[in-house]
Amino acid sequence: MVTKEDYGKFETAWCPGCGNFMLLESLKSALAASGLKPNEVLIVSGIGQAAKTPQYLYCNMFNGLHGRALPAATGAKLANHELVVIVESGDGCIYGEGGNHLVNAIRRNINITCLVHNNQVYGLTKGQASPTSDLGLETGTSPSGNYVEPYNPLTAAIALNCGFVARAFVGEQEHLSKLIQKGIEYRGFALIDILQPCPTFNKVNTFKWYRDRVYKLENTTYDPTDKTAAFVRSQECGEKIPVGVLCNRERDTLESHEAAIKKKPLVKREWKPQLLETIIESLR
Repeated sequence: MVTKEDYGKFETAWCPGCGNFMLLESLKSALAASGLKPNEVLIVSGIGQAAKTPQYLYCNMFNGLHGRALPAATGAKLANHELVVIVESGDGCIYGEGGNHLVNAIRRNINITCLVHNNQVYGLTKGQASPTSDLGLETGTSPSGNYVEPYNPLTAAIALNCGFVARAFVGEQEHLSKLIQKGIEYRGFALIDILQPCPTFNKVNTFKWYRDRVYKLENTTYDPTDKTAAFVRSQECGEKIPVGVLCNRERDTLESHEAAIKKKPLVKREWKPQLLETIIESLR
């Protein structure tokens, strides 16, 4: 039986009160509840405070460049599609530097779960405005207030026909853990935007601010297979913020169309270096 303890306990470099602590515990709970052993899981991240998460877990891990977690994870999944591949990083990393990769991961529908620590600032590089920062948010690099319209990742994902789209709040740890489980179980690309307060650099979107606004979709009459309804709910991010599965629709995965991996993972196929040498020679 797999337990949270199998994923280890490490000293972290996060600030006291950071929402990352709750997210890390919820992720470990989800992996254990899914019965996944550490060797069956690969967690890929970019750069940032959120991207340190794989360093605090016993499992396969890869830290890539800023914003480049998704292409690395896609390569890993195609090389060994039997691995459970999870991408996790911050809102700046995934929605900013990695925004183009997110668009194409959704289009391809690779079977990956993408967890975004959304604290609406860049937490590692001293709190400048991120793609999801509210209009008017004052930061060290925008002392007069952020004047750039915030990006709504859930609305964009649904418009791109992402099959599984969810939002969570780290203050609801059990709920978050169950959403991560559902994302892992979904066959295809799953995006989970996780509201994760940064007590050091974001003094507006605090734990209390979110607690006063979030409500669970499960407590309403809501159908996540209705794309139009999902699109409407995804734009609720002011006085009321829905958390839960906004969209859950089936799509063919990228792997299902790759004939080369239907019989077995690429990593388990016989390696013939002499064949590669022959191909190289033929191109000289």
